[in-house]
Amino acid sequence: MKYQVVSSLRHKGKTIEMDAAREIVTLLAINGEPMGNLSWDFVIDQILAYRKPPATRESRSEPRVTLSFRVKYKTPEGQHFESRAGGIGGGGLFIESLTPLAVGTILAMEFSLPEKPHEWLPAKGLVAWVCPKADQYTFSPGMGVRFTEIAPDIRNRVVDLVKSIQHVGKPAA
Repeated sequence: MKYQVVSSLRHKGKTIEMDAAREIVTLLAINGEPMGNLSWDFVIDQILAYRKPPATRESRSEPRVTLSFRVKYKTPEGQHFESRAGGIGGGGLFIESLTPLAVGTILAMEFSLPEKPHEWLPAKGLVAWVCPKADQYTFSPGMGVRFTEIAPDIRNRVVDLVKSIQHVGKPAA
């Protein structure tokens, strides 16, 4: 099936061709020449990545703060990454990445908190959500990682840090 683009000012006159048998979408130029194609899997992944989460999606039970610190992480397949985290709480952290990993990816991590930048703290986590582009909630693309294994003393340090940052600037009672 072919669909003429008529409403989009930038792409008016082009055609989108849908090939159901091959599950491919092709963009045709005004003159009918193919400009490129995408698999349905890719189109679906893009739609899911850019959808707005429901307003009731907030499932955090732990307070968190925006904080920049270093993080290293590794996938089960052995891919190693080093990045910056943009926030943390007792339940997990946000890793900044232009190419976030898929939801459900298991990670072995090490992160260093600002008060001791040369001390690496180990934890394991699961990619719980992905932000493919900066939005009103995150200043950069990346992924939210929920801790699945973290030593109690490390978690307590994270929670204490979050509380101390939240307390700064609040008037004394």
